[in-house]
Order: sequence, then structure tokens, then C-alpha cells
Amino acid sequence: MDLEIIDETQTVSEAHLELVRKIIDFCGEYLKLAPNTEMSVTFMHNDEIQKINRDYRQTDRPTDVISFAIEEDPEDQDVIILPDDADIPRNIGDLMVSVDKVAEQADEYGHSFERELGYTMVHGFLHLNGYDHMRSAAAEKEMFDLQRKILDEYGLKR
Repeated sequence: MDLEIIDETQTVSEAHLELVRKIIDFCGEYLKLAPNTEMSVTFMHNDEIQKINRDYRQTDRPTDVISFAIEEDPEDQDVIILPDDADIPRNIGDLMVSVDKVAEQADEYGHSFERELGYTMVHGFLHLNGYDHMRSAAAEKEMFDLQRKILDEYGLKR
């Protein structure tokens, strides 16, 4: 995976950045994405993610992760679908992550910051790849089962 990480908070440790790189690579391999697939992760504080959540999702509160998938709607007339053999990197989108919310949820659920960060990365990554737990109970089960399998195989069990 070609991953760009932006830490607007200047608080994310190198060890946590490396965890993000490794788990995103693991997810890409798990879903059999091309190695040159591109995406970005931006770390921010609660106040910044709350603004994005309010402006784009009409929910005026902070959240852990917001996914902006580039290929959200294949019926969208403005999307160009490239052939599978095109030698052009595929950009799947961007994740916005609140480090504050990740820390709060780690405390709330009684597990490590690393486990919550990994969970948040996998959850957002699956959204970028078309999984959506909000569509139906079956879609929720599919996404959460896959999320659990990825985290378990990576080694970030609950």
C-alpha cells in the first residue's frame, strides 16, 4: 500500500505510526489489493473531526474515524472505472482519525491504545473498500466479522 500519513496533532508516536503502516499493509494484502493502491490517514483532535462530522455527516459531535471513499458509488457518472490491467495506482480514499477519541474509546472499552488504533484503522479501511455496517443487519455482520478476522490474524485480539 502507498500510504500517506498526516499528523496534524504532532502527538502520534513513531511506534503508533508504524502500527498504522503495518496494519494498513496487512489489510491491503488481506483484501488482495494491488500493492500500489493509495490512501491517506490524517490524525486530528476532537474539535477538528467534529467540524468534519458536522459538515459532511450532519452529526455535531466528535467521532473516531471518518472515511472518504473515492469509489463510493459506481453509478456516479463522474467516476471513471479503470480496467483491472491498467498500470495506474488506485486511490481508495482518505481516513480522518481523532487521536482523542481513540484514546477515550480505549479507556472506555478497557483495552490498549494500540488495540483501539488498530480497530479504528481496520474499520475505516473496510469503509474505503465498500463495506458499510449501516446498510443492513447482514452488511453489519459481514463487515464486523471481517474486521474481527483481520484484527485477530494481525494479532490485535480483544
